[in-house]
Amino acid sequence: MRFLLRHLASVLPVVFGVLLLTFLLLHMVPGDPVEVMLGESATAADRDRLRAELGLNQPLPIQFADYLGRLAQGDFGHSIHTHVPIAELLAQRIPATIRLTLLALVVALMMGVPLGIIAALHHNRWPDRGARLFALTLSAMPHFWLGPLLMLVFALWLPWLPVSGMETGASIVLPALTLACGLAALLTRMTRASLLDVLGEDFVRTARAKGLPERTVVLRHALRAALLPVVTVVGLQLGSLLAGAVITETVFGWDGVGRLLVESIEKRDYPVTQACVLVIALAYVAVNRLTDFAYARLDPRVRFV
Repeated sequence: MRFLLRHLASVLPVVFGVLLLTFLLLHMVPGDPVEVMLGESATAADRDRLRAELGLNQPLPIQFADYLGRLAQGDFGHSIHTHVPIAELLAQRIPATIRLTLLALVVALMMGVPLGIIAALHHNRWPDRGARLFALTLSAMPHFWLGPLLMLVFALWLPWLPVSGMETGASIVLPALTLACGLAALLTRMTRASLLDVLGEDFVRTARAKGLPERTVVLRHALRAALLPVVTVVGLQLGSLLAGAVITETVFGWDGVGRLLVESIEKRDYPVTQACVLVIALAYVAVNRLTDFAYARLDPRVRFV
């Protein structure tokens, strides 16, 4: 319980820091939402009236305090441009981002962990070299380059999958694969390195000395210990998948939180941008805390650190 309470208490300063930084950075970005909404032909009186209606004529500390007060009541506010409640916008977009992120995580695990195990069991032989080359190649491909490349191959040259959008179930394949490749490369390297370290431990040599089959030694004894750092990486990278979804959703026209964030930044829609960043930050923090709990479950020594 002490471990749980200590980690939950650390969430509040992080969330407050995210809110404060997001608020300040948005107001430092060049551009005025009033100018975007009214255009250049609007009069000064119209601009002043709209700025007062939106509360943008107040000092920044008062605007921030009002924003925190609304958040404390569960009110994200309304979009400056569409006047739609932001909670409705998020409720429409969050499920799409969750589907995309979870599928990318499953694909990355199915690619990275088996390759890492194969590489470790065939150390310095051709399967190991092939797995390392695969991981190096994928890690060198950023999302904004890999996404159009996959479109070119699987949607134009080989018309197997949709180019973009969310019209069919197959539309999720290319964006999920784009997100998964970078994480799969990292998981391959981490699993390989961790399993190689564990295979040299005394308890593994003892299991082999008892005459246990090599498959039992690897899967039941070595792999469980080797997966401890992999669990940490998966937890941290799951948050990174949410951040990476901003680019991937924009490239593939996937209507998730990431695309909503980009659209709100382009329109200088401050409330929507703040809400999107807050949701992504909270998801990142929540995943990190869950990773700590899972790690403590696997290794009880962590609970006393």
